[in-house]
Amino acid sequence: MPTNFSQSYANYTEEGYPVVHLGSVDIILLGRWGGLSNALLSLHENHFFMAQYNMQHALVESYMLLDGSVEMEHDGKRRLMEIGEVVDASQYGRAITFYGKTDAEILMKMNAVTYEVIFFEMQILQKEAEEIEALDGYTYHHCSRIKDYSIEVWKRLDMSKESLRILRWGAYFHDIGKCAIPLDILNKPGQLTAEEWEIMKTHTTEGAKMVRRHSVEWLKDIAFIVEQHHERYDGKGYPYGLKGDEIALEAAIVSVVDAFDAMTTDRVYKKALLIEEAVEELQAGKGTQFNPEVVDAFLEVLETKQFKWE
Repeated sequence: MPTNFSQSYANYTEEGYPVVHLGSVDIILLGRWGGLSNALLSLHENHFFMAQYNMQHALVESYMLLDGSVEMEHDGKRRLMEIGEVVDASQYGRAITFYGKTDAEILMKMNAVTYEVIFFEMQILQKEAEEIEALDGYTYHHCSRIKDYSIEVWKRLDMSKESLRILRWGAYFHDIGKCAIPLDILNKPGQLTAEEWEIMKTHTTEGAKMVRRHSVEWLKDIAFIVEQHHERYDGKGYPYGLKGDEIALEAAIVSVVDAFDAMTTDRVYKKALLIEEAVEELQAGKGTQFNPEVVDAFLEVLETKQFKWE
């Protein structure tokens, strides 16, 4: 078992290496050499991994393609990587995305003092995300799917690199407040009563409270996304009735992606809509329920994926 890690956590491979599972990618922390953490990224086919953790003291963040077929995207342009090619993301002014054309293996190297803190925090957050998914009856990949599509919309809207980590984890934990909702309400197969609906709506404010007092200190920065992701563009949402530009763009992105996922996913109380039907619902909600700019960007993302939802 590796001995050069300063902390001990429950999630390990059979060989004893710490591991984190994030839906689209599995990350195994191999060890620390020369002040750099080495991690093996297993990127799954038809999924992506975005580099750049926005850590200013991360002087090295390099990725070497070991196996598989991967496209690298930067500044809207894509190209295939070659086996053995190394990309140092810290040298780029904008975020880099790696798309798995097949299952692929990537070796990542990053300043140990930066990355190991991030890695073990991700282990904590992964466990909590799985607990939320189990409570709410979603599939294992729900949180990861909301995160991934929100990031794709973020890129379409050309938002700042500094907002990436906030959006990434705000999307991942948008429903953390559902941990505070009684299970008989959360998973009720029929329509909620007026009283039950009022309780259900508190998952936004309760979730914001949870992240503001979370043991992972920086997670408090995502509270506004958790709080606002059910606000409506026309001001008829909750909890505060914000409208238009009063709603943070990050929250507006999560609102659109989450609504689409809810419409196209089987739940205990309803059957999924067809993709075409859900697209029509989004278009009908432009300017009322949803931010029009966000809907347009999301539909562009869907179009590039040939309207497949995975």
